[in-house]
Amino acid sequence: MPLTSSFFDQEQSKELRRHFVNVTGGKMKLRIMLLLVFIVVACAPLADGSTEPDTAVTNPPADGISTNAPFINPFSPKPGDQKLTRGNLYISEVSLVIRESYPPQISLAISGDLPTPCHELRAKITSPDPENRIVVDAYSVFDSNAACIQVLETFQEYIDLGTFPAGHYSVWVNGELAGEFDS
Repeated sequence: MPLTSSFFDQEQSKELRRHFVNVTGGKMKLRIMLLLVFIVVACAPLADGSTEPDTAVTNPPADGISTNAPFINPFSPKPGDQKLTRGNLYISEVSLVIRESYPPQISLAISGDLPTPCHELRAKITSPDPENRIVVDAYSVFDSNAACIQVLETFQEYIDLGTFPAGHYSVWVNGELAGEFDS
């Protein structure tokens, strides 16, 4: 027993189907026609006639800003550090961040606590040794004559290590392996 028989008689059901086909069929034809016009227009060549693909940029930027600028470590030892006292820091987490670029750009994510808010983070980074070990010496400096509240100061920083020639490298922070990467 057809489902429509309980709501409509057979004549009403046929009329309803004819109306549905006429209405949707006409709209469907219009939609298909618009889609074909859109495809033809989108695939047409450009007005200037050029169909060449984009080319890679091989020249430095016109504004003089280098895209391969050397990495500057904002936590490197400062000239006035010899007047300060070297202190500890408490590292809770260290990981490597490898950016998807060519060549890969490597950063060190480091978080933990400084002994007081008066301590400043320092990180001395060495160039890779013959075994491709990059050693990072992380510590704090502070003025021992300054009065400072005795409370831990949480920090989370990203330190750019730079880009490296092809090879397998390991990064060591305060004598412990932080991670390895391939460049």
